[in-house]
Amino acid sequence: MFKRILIANRGEIACRIIKTARRMGIATVAVYSDADKDALHVEMADTAVNIGPPPAAQSYLLIDKIVAACRQTGAEAVHPGYGFLSEREAFAEALKEAGIVFIGPNQRAIAAMGDKIESKKTAAAAGVSTVPGFLGTIEDETHAVKIADEIGYPVMIKASAGGGGKGMRIAYNAGEVAEGFSRARSEARSAFGDDRVFIEKFIVDPRHVEIQVLGDKHGNVIHLGERECSIQRRNQKVVEEAPSPLLDAATREKMGAQAVALAKAVGYDSAGTVEFVAGQDKSFYFLEMNTRLQVEHPVTELITGVDLVEQMIRVAAGEKLTLTQKDVKISGWAVESRVYAEDPFRNFLPSIGRVVRMRTPIERTADGVDKVTVRIDTGVYEGGEISLYYDPLIAKLITHADSRAGAIDMQARALDRFYVEGIRHNIPFLSALMQHPRWAEGRLSTRFIAEEWPDGFVPLAPDADKEKTIAAVAAVMEFQITERKRKISGQMKHPHVPGDRRRIVLVGKSEIELEVEREGNGIAVHFIENGKRGPKRYTESAWKPGDPVWLGVIDDDPVAVQATDIPNGHVMSHHGIEVKVYVYKPWEAFAIRLMPEKVKADTGKKVMCPMPGLVLSIDVTPGQEVKAGETLAIIEAMKMENVLRAERDGTVARVLAKKGDSLPVDAVILEFA
Repeated sequence: MFKRILIANRGEIACRIIKTARRMGIATVAVYSDADKDALHVEMADTAVNIGPPPAAQSYLLIDKIVAACRQTGAEAVHPGYGFLSEREAFAEALKEAGIVFIGPNQRAIAAMGDKIESKKTAAAAGVSTVPGFLGTIEDETHAVKIADEIGYPVMIKASAGGGGKGMRIAYNAGEVAEGFSRARSEARSAFGDDRVFIEKFIVDPRHVEIQVLGDKHGNVIHLGERECSIQRRNQKVVEEAPSPLLDAATREKMGAQAVALAKAVGYDSAGTVEFVAGQDKSFYFLEMNTRLQVEHPVTELITGVDLVEQMIRVAAGEKLTLTQKDVKISGWAVESRVYAEDPFRNFLPSIGRVVRMRTPIERTADGVDKVTVRIDTGVYEGGEISLYYDPLIAKLITHADSRAGAIDMQARALDRFYVEGIRHNIPFLSALMQHPRWAEGRLSTRFIAEEWPDGFVPLAPDADKEKTIAAVAAVMEFQITERKRKISGQMKHPHVPGDRRRIVLVGKSEIELEVEREGNGIAVHFIENGKRGPKRYTESAWKPGDPVWLGVIDDDPVAVQATDIPNGHVMSHHGIEVKVYVYKPWEAFAIRLMPEKVKADTGKKVMCPMPGLVLSIDVTPGQEVKAGETLAIIEAMKMENVLRAERDGTVARVLAKKGDSLPVDAVILEFA
């Protein structure tokens, strides 16, 4: 077994690998760019080596710097994680030449499966179901349109060396093919250094199901069941689960057998994933093979009890698999949510900056009494930064229970306890998703988000019961804050003021009248109906002023509500609901009703940068007339190219940015006359 390994990656996956290596008694070496000098994986590793400036192309993607770091630290093997160099055949070859073990598959398997075009040919030869498409070299936009016309719309344009949603476009007509071809090539060139793309038929209303395979260097290959990753946005997975609610035992066996056949055909000898696009009728077609560890591997680990990172290390060291296919048992259900630094209220645009506060749910492992697991994989900490240069992943939240409903319920409860401040994040969206009836029923497709939120995400509207829950928590918080203020020394004593306990709570546009008082070990909230005390809710909590999450019980039901301070109130989040809440005394509420509402400034004639990013191009000039839908500018952020289009016809008055500018969010790019 290795004594020291180097992790050629960053963020949560580097931290994840370090945890397993520690448990195995293996020393670890981290590499980091200048932007990551204070990162969590650097702190966790036994040794750390700086490998260059922040851009990945000048640090994490430079093979010679990784090899030099191995030689400098005496690392015997390298785990590449996912992304970066994990599927680069040249990287594995360079390590081999340097006498360093690559913790991943052999170069032949990487070459055969890493190229999306060649992998489809290999899959077809191995008897795996494949999607109709064109796998040859595409010369230009005209050639791409001709191919798409022959295949039939819609089509998928995809980078041959792609992954993670980069270099992918769906096109429904010739115009979209022409533009999508250019954008996919550009993104692929930037992210992977390879601008080849291919085109294939896009399956309408598809589901994304993948099989986890595991092989050793002695010819043994098994699969560990499937994962469903159909909840996607811009071709990037957001929520994954295992097993899939689509498959039955027969389909699982057939899909697993094809995945193993493909792995054996290329002599696969590590952990890898065979991805399929599946129809609602359980038909399935080979999509691609990822010759690396997947982001969503934890859900497979929780339903099988197999540590995939450990298996990769043991296989790389030459050990045989101790598991046979008959040994693989699927137990319970697991759900994983990717917590991203992005703004769900602004079309999920990336958010960067410092994480001012972060409180995560308490991790727990299933035992004989409690059969629920909560796991958090993260590379971010309170006070750390989300950088412009890398993926905006904050953490992965994984829950496991006996049933799918149990895993979803635990996921929803854990999300209510996951608090992040300082940057925008997608927790409100993930919480709303967990409450969605279609998600609960397992009626999924890769267009789920686009279909359920066609006009962009908006938080769930609270029903009357949820409004009362949020109002009760807000009133109790205000009651405790007032109690503490009354204990400040040096105050003049005064008699109790009648009606002092009565409050008006504004939950969004709703007004809820109630009274709050101490009762036993907790605080009672009496709702006022028709001028009289109505229903009561009894609360108990260890919450204290300053805590960002109220954790407690209301009438014996566990409740978690997030509260972010705003002037005179809070933004409160609970079960997918996010709403502004204010607690007033009756006379204050009367005065507030008389206050005029502030009207937002009209910015309709300005085109503003929707996220912090780099200007790749400005496609218009002052005085130019544009039509609705025309490209105005292209902004790159988090390795993705975002096209800004004209929303209506108009004339450009001023252009305030230029190619190469690094812009903050809401910076004005241009103005219309």
